[in-house]
Amino acid sequence: MEMMIIVTILLYMLSAAGYLAYLFAQKDPLHRIGYGLLLAGFICHSILVGYRFVDSGRIPVQNLHETLSFAGWAVAGMFLVIQYRFKLRILGIFAAPLAAFVMVVASQLSREPAVSKDLLNNFWLISHIVAIFTGEAAFALACGAGILYLLQENAIKSKSRGFFFKRLPSLEQLDAVGYACIIGGFTLLTIGLIGGFAYAKSVWGRFWSWDPKEVWSGITWLFYAALLHERLTVGWRGRKAAMMAIFGFGVLLFTFFGVNFLLKGHHGGFTRM
Repeated sequence: MEMMIIVTILLYMLSAAGYLAYLFAQKDPLHRIGYGLLLAGFICHSILVGYRFVDSGRIPVQNLHETLSFAGWAVAGMFLVIQYRFKLRILGIFAAPLAAFVMVVASQLSREPAVSKDLLNNFWLISHIVAIFTGEAAFALACGAGILYLLQENAIKSKSRGFFFKRLPSLEQLDAVGYACIIGGFTLLTIGLIGGFAYAKSVWGRFWSWDPKEVWSGITWLFYAALLHERLTVGWRGRKAAMMAIFGFGVLLFTFFGVNFLLKGHHGGFTRM
């Protein structure tokens, strides 16, 4: 499967180059190339994930290499869903490089499994992991939409209205896509946490154990719940919503990496080097 990893990385990198070229030239064929290469990369990546699942009999998140690979797969897959639904072509300039970067980092890490195989055969844990990772991928894309929103807003406010003004979509479309990503991510995160609670009850006999990962996952959930609440009640949109989406992804990254590297808990094995 080493060759499949290389092919996947190459396709994601070429897709990133295609989207970068599209950003500059704004030619439809360049978008189609970037999109097609990312789709091909996702298919190869899915084969890789599926092979590891069938070969080992467990979901492939046994160490940091597999965890990052699964995260990259989720980002690529979620982008394809968002692209199909909203036709926001330029978001690929964020998604493709992110998927490529994650896979490049993952390829440099040890493949030695660090988590007990039996733990990963539990239905609740599998549903927990899949929902959490796809939800986090949606939040990552919300961050990307937020960054593009701020760039376009700055371009509109500037007198010159230069590079980004002509190449990015309207603020309304970027805001709508970011909002949709957060709704989708929040729904999946909620489902994932419910699966995690059920798994904890079945394995440790309690729904909550104040594990650092549990605590920070709860903080992340509360952050995005507050963001959605403020949007619906106070009308948080535009610049404030974009900045909060970016900040929220920072909280998510700390929950994903910082907690496991700096604090001890049940989830440490999933990001063990």
